[in-house]
Amino acid sequence: MVKNQKIIKMSGISFSYSEESPILKDLDFEFFKGDKIGIIAPNGSGKTTLFHLMMGLLKPTSGSVEIFGKPMETEQDFADIRHRVGLLFQDADDQLFCPTVLEDVAFGPLNMGKSKKEAIEISKRTLDFLGLSDFENRITFKLSGGEKKLVSLATVLSMEPEVLLLDEPLTGLDTKTRSTITRALTEMNISYIIISHNIEFLEATTSKTVTMRDGKIYADQQVHVHIHDHAHVHGNVPHKH
Repeated sequence: MVKNQKIIKMSGISFSYSEESPILKDLDFEFFKGDKIGIIAPNGSGKTTLFHLMMGLLKPTSGSVEIFGKPMETEQDFADIRHRVGLLFQDADDQLFCPTVLEDVAFGPLNMGKSKKEAIEISKRTLDFLGLSDFENRITFKLSGGEKKLVSLATVLSMEPEVLLLDEPLTGLDTKTRSTITRALTEMNISYIIISHNIEFLEATTSKTVTMRDGKIYADQQVHVHIHDHAHVHGNVPHKH
C-alpha cells in the first residue's frame, strides 16, 4: 500500500434496523494506511453495525462505501477485498466452524489459492506468533473462551490482511490472553480499528480514539484512567458512576 493511502471512505452513511430508530445517520468516516484507531462508545451506538457495513455484511440505507479506492456496490466488490480486510467478530463462535484448530486457521489461506503445504506453514507460523504452537490438533469446540478468541484471531491473521477490524477483542478474557492480544497488535505493522470499552487496552494499542453519538462519528478527547481503575472519557462518551 502507498503511504497515506485512503483505505476506507464512508460518505453519508445511514442505516436502520427499523424505520423508527435509525442507528447511523449521514455518517462520514475516513481511514488511512497506518491508522490505529479505537472506537469507544455506549452499547447500541452502532459500532458493530459500522464494521458490518464496512465488510458488506449489511447494506446502508443510503450513502456510499469505498475501500482501497474502489466503490463497494455489489457483493462481489466486497468479496474481492475481504482477504485484505480482516474482521474479528465479537463472538468467537461466529468465526470458528472447522473440527480442528489447524483446519480453521488454514481455511482462509486455502480459499485464497495457497497450496495445502503453504496453508499449513502459514497457519503454524500464525499460531506460534499467538502462543498456540501446540494447538494444531485441538478440537475447536472444546477450547476455552480465551483460546477460542486467540484461534479466531489466528484465522484472520493467517489470511495476511492489510487491515484489521477488531470487535471487542478482550471481552470475557483472562489477563494472560489480554496480554497476548495486546502484544500481538503492538508488534504487527498493520492498520486497524478496535472497538473496545477497555481504556487501558486502547491506550496501549491505538494512536487515537473516536466515539459514536447520534448516528455519527466524532473525534474523542484524551482518555484518563483513575488509579482505582474507574475510567472517564473527557469527550463525548457518556458514562455512569
